[in-house]
Amino acid sequence: MTTALCPGSFDPPTNGHVDVIRRSSALFDRVVIAVIDNPSKTAMFTPDERMALFDEIFGDTVESTRFDGLLVDHARVVGADVVVKGLRSVDDYEYETQMAHMNQHMTGMETLFIPTRPEYRFISSSLVKEIARLGGSVAGLVPDVVEKALKEKLS
Repeated sequence: MTTALCPGSFDPPTNGHVDVIRRSSALFDRVVIAVIDNPSKTAMFTPDERMALFDEIFGDTVESTRFDGLLVDHARVVGADVVVKGLRSVDDYEYETQMAHMNQHMTGMETLFIPTRPEYRFISSSLVKEIARLGGSVAGLVPDVVEKALKEKLS
């Protein structure tokens, strides 16, 4: 059984994230979403809230976990064979390639990059939060359950 680990802050999960995770599910036997608990960032949703959103989006077709520390350590804990990262731009590629090389150097773990579909390239969690905070519509940018959660969080 091949296990893929899809890490990220996912604050909040966007349609781009969901697309990459669904496409990963078609390639691997088991997909684990790793929600980063990053205390240096001010998150809108707690890691547990983000995991609950993923549970609503995917049901039992994928697993969600939370972690802090080194990704390669968490990959070992969940039994991941490969890390999967979505790429939106050249900037993402530059940053993620450096991380992939370091992870490979440390443990031999490979990283698979999945390019974001063109219709999701412009979506980022940061922009979604800004639009929602300013009262704009995030319909089509995030799953319905996330749109509802954003409205509740901001009301």
